[in-house]
Amino acid sequence: MQVAVYPGSFDPCTNGHLDIISRASRLFEKVVVAVLINDKKHPAFTLEERVEMLKAATCHLSNVEIISFSGLLADFMRQHGYSVIVKGLRAVSDFEYEFQMALTNQALNDKIETVFIPSSSEFMFLSSSIVKEVAKYNGDLSALVPKELVPKIMNRFGKEK
Repeated sequence: MQVAVYPGSFDPCTNGHLDIISRASRLFEKVVVAVLINDKKHPAFTLEERVEMLKAATCHLSNVEIISFSGLLADFMRQHGYSVIVKGLRAVSDFEYEFQMALTNQALNDKIETVFIPSSSEFMFLSSSIVKEVAKYNGDLSALVPKELVPKIMNRFGKEK
């Protein structure tokens, strides 16, 4: 079975993330969305909340599994016997960073290959940071995140929708 791992912090999950997950689910027999604990970031949502939001947003995709992990992605991949990483690219600047990460992961685990999926044009601008900024000022999230996540995100920022 060809399994792809889509890693990220997903704080919160956006429609851009969901687009990459959906498209990857058509390319691979199984997609593991791996929610990471990133010590460099201070997430707005707990690890458990991010996992639950992703489960809610992907429940219609039968070949998608949501899990969490900490540590090096290369080690996680080795431990589970996975060899394909999926990364979404919004812009050339994303490619520079993600290319470095792909080479690093391959240096740490020579069984890993990284597949880049370009963002759909309607999501090229979208990031979790933008979602949090819009929510902070009580903006409309309906085009930015899966509809079932809007209330949870708005509540986190003391807003009601």
